[in-house]
Amino acid sequence: MLVWREGTGTAIPRRRLRQASARRRGGVDSFAALGENPGSVGAISTPLPVKLFVGMLSGRHELLSAAGERLQRDYGRIDLASEIRDFDFTDYYEKEMGGGLLRQFVAFQRLIDPGELAAIKQATNRMEGEFAASGGPPRPINLDPGYVSESKLVLASTKDYAHRIYLRDGIYAEVTLRYAGGRWLPHQHTFPDYASGAYDAFFKQARGALREQLGRKEHGR
Repeated sequence: MLVWREGTGTAIPRRRLRQASARRRGGVDSFAALGENPGSVGAISTPLPVKLFVGMLSGRHELLSAAGERLQRDYGRIDLASEIRDFDFTDYYEKEMGGGLLRQFVAFQRLIDPGELAAIKQATNRMEGEFAASGGPPRPINLDPGYVSESKLVLASTKDYAHRIYLRDGIYAEVTLRYAGGRWLPHQHTFPDYASGAYDAFFKQARGALREQLGRKEHGR
């Protein structure tokens, strides 16, 4: 429910007013803490750059290596690479990719504008087609791009669902994980492998690299 805030020309959700009141009792400028600036139009700003990563899935080690080299041609040097691990969270991909799947993540030194994600997803789909043309299963490799910011991990998708927002050109985005209290936290619809915590160390490392590139200090978080 929205509550009209007298003298401001703005309506605030009742839940946020309760939060603001609690912060005021604690001596905090509560509406400033909630990001409210009543009486002025919200300023449009350029988003901070984010760290691009690609999740790779294949049954062949050599394809993971070849895909990494191919990705570097377009997105620059890989500065972080996870270990290669068995992917045993689901058999969903086996029909088109075969069994014995392996998972690896790579992240890139060059930071990107988050608005680039849709174009990158389209490009990685074309790369998948190039690898498929060389033979083997219908989909020999799966390339899933996303990015890490200081507060969240975002994945691109070609499929719509309740938790996804349309970007452009048939590409959607979802916030797969959020970062709070020094750790990655899943949402209701987070993929089981991402929700399991199995990848948290890599993504925490990617977030730390991003913060260093942005000139941030960790302050214990």
